[in-house]
Amino acid sequence: MIENDSSLDSYIARLPKVELHLHLEGAARPETLLELSATKTGLRQKAEEWIAARRSNHFRYANFRDFLEAFKLVSLLIETPGDYALVTTRLIEWLANQNVRYAEITFAAGVVLWKKQSVDAIFEAVADAAKKAEPHTGVKVRWIFDAIRHFGVDHAREVLQAAARLRSRGVMGLGIGGDEARGHAKLFGDVFREARDLGLHCLAHAGEACGPESIRDAVELLGAERVGHGLTALQDSNVVALLRERQIPLEVCPSSNVCTGLIARWEDHPLPKFLDAGLTVTLNSDDPAMFGTSLQDEFVRATNCFGFQRETAADLCRNAIRASFMSAGEKQALEAELARV
Repeated sequence: MIENDSSLDSYIARLPKVELHLHLEGAARPETLLELSATKTGLRQKAEEWIAARRSNHFRYANFRDFLEAFKLVSLLIETPGDYALVTTRLIEWLANQNVRYAEITFAAGVVLWKKQSVDAIFEAVADAAKKAEPHTGVKVRWIFDAIRHFGVDHAREVLQAAARLRSRGVMGLGIGGDEARGHAKLFGDVFREARDLGLHCLAHAGEACGPESIRDAVELLGAERVGHGLTALQDSNVVALLRERQIPLEVCPSSNVCTGLIARWEDHPLPKFLDAGLTVTLNSDDPAMFGTSLQDEFVRATNCFGFQRETAADLCRNAIRASFMSAGEKQALEAELARV
């Protein structure tokens, strides 16, 4: 029996969700940017112009590099530890409204270094804000420190060192993003080996703006435990087999891929083909404020676009629970809650 839209949307709203691919800066919604810029001379107009440009373009970008430039501007608007704390608080409140129970949020430590700011001071403010928000929102947060691959190996190692110093504040892993074409995975093998030796989980954006070889290298050279996007995986049957056999989850972000021009339409996203191929898939929002979306919206759009029913929506939630870095007990409790919806 096919459910009506309102019934399915209501079901999705009740699902206890897990978000695994979410960038802190990219989740600063327009109202948060305006809140940040209210007391900063010269920044209010810049924020308003940025927001107007996003809305007039329907949150779409000319290409992936155009998106990176837009992301850079948001990073410049978020300046002080207090700014980062406010963005964190507002994000966690937003996640709570979507019934997100657990999130592994990517903190752009590489961007903070690029701005020549103190990673430790800013992240301490972020971690404090998350800890303060958890009791009244019910959202548990852990952190992935992200290096920018086209900034090179020394930069990535500096991010790793910061992640190691701040592990006690909830840092779970090291990730790598940025321009795949200008930062080949083979450059970072030693850095990720050091991360594993320190007990950090390893993740990588791959197959987003480059071909399936980038996915293979992320898994084989970096030891990535999850792959961000993996959009081009189906172009190589050997890569599909590698992901399936090693049970490497793909963190898919459909709206992101459409808005950055990597695919033309939601209907073109390989999400249902990934599932048909037996791959483990989680659904995520990536930089939701920059794409005019949310995790709730991604679930609703996926069910409407691909004809998914309750079982598939629940399976995507379950995949995210199991692919997360929560403890076994936390996973068991959240899966039990999911089964009761």
